[in-house]
Amino acid sequence: MTANAGHRLRTLGSKTAGPGRPVYVTGEIGINHNGDLENAFALIDAAADAGCDAVKFQKRTPEVCTPRDQWEIERDTPWGRMTYIDYRHRVEFDEDGYRAIDEYCKKRGIDWFASPWDVESVAFLEKFDVPAHKVASASLTDDELLRALRATGRTVILSTGMSTPRQIRHAVEVLGSDNILLCHATSTYPAKAEELNLRMIHTLQAEYPNVPIGYSGHETGLQTTLAAVALGAVFVERHITLDRAMWGSDQAASVEPGGLQRLVRDIRTIEASLGDGVKKVYDSELGPMKKLRRVPGVVAETEAAEAAGTAEREPARV
Repeated sequence: MTANAGHRLRTLGSKTAGPGRPVYVTGEIGINHNGDLENAFALIDAAADAGCDAVKFQKRTPEVCTPRDQWEIERDTPWGRMTYIDYRHRVEFDEDGYRAIDEYCKKRGIDWFASPWDVESVAFLEKFDVPAHKVASASLTDDELLRALRATGRTVILSTGMSTPRQIRHAVEVLGSDNILLCHATSTYPAKAEELNLRMIHTLQAEYPNVPIGYSGHETGLQTTLAAVALGAVFVERHITLDRAMWGSDQAASVEPGGLQRLVRDIRTIEASLGDGVKKVYDSELGPMKKLRRVPGVVAETEAAEAAGTAEREPARV
C-alpha cells in the first residue's frame, strides 16, 4: 500500500473502497427499469446473483430537471403517446416505490444508492440510509447540487465525463476532497473504444493523490472495463439491463445478466492476480525449478554459499 493509500479509502455503507480493498462493483440500473418495480426487482436480482456490491438508480424531480419548453412535447413511449413531462413522471419511483426497493435490496443483501439530479432529490434520498450519493457527469457543474451533497456527510462519487480538467478541479473544490471518489468516464452511449482514454485513470491518480479513482463505463463489451481494473480503478460502475433490445435510451450501452456475471467474476480474478509488485519465488515454483533449471544461477549459488557459511559458523548443538 502506498504512503497515500490510507487517505484514499472511502466508506460505502459496511464496505470500504480504495487501494488494497476489493473493487466496489455497482450495477447502474438508472431508469432501465422503465418505471416498473418488477423490472427493478429483476435487475436487483441480476446484480446480487452476479456478486455486485450495489445497484444504483437515478432520481429526478421532473419539473426541476425538465426544461419548461420541453414539457408539452409529445413522444411515443411503450405506454402510448404522451407529453415529455408525463413521461418523466412515468419513469420515476415515488417514496413507496423506493421503500419497496430498499426492502428488496435488504432481502437480497445488496446496497443501493442513486444519482440525484436536483437538490430536492437529495433531500428525498436522505430519507434512506444509502451508502453514498453519486454525481452524474451531467451534474458536475451544478454547484448548488454539489454543496447539498457535501452537506449530507456521505461519500460522494463524482463521474467526470463531458468535463474539462478545470471543471473537475472546481467540482472537487466545491465538494472537498476528503469524502469523494472520482470516476473516469466518457459520456457517450455507447462509447467507442478509441474514446475511452483509460489512461486517464493514472492521470487522475496523479492529480488527486488522496482521492480513490474509479471507472464508470458506457461502452459495449466487458474487456475495456476489465482493463480499467488492471489500471487501478477501485470502483466500477456499468449500466445493467434485462435485455439490450428493451425500450430506453441507455439499454444498448448496458450489460445483460449473463455478461454481468462474467464481468464480476473476471474483476475478482484480475484483482487477485495483480499482487503486490514485490518479486518472490513461490513455493509452487520450487518443484518446476528443481526439474527444469539446469544452471542454478549466480544468485542461487551465492545464497547457497551464504547458507552453508552460516551453518559452519553456528556452534554444534548437543
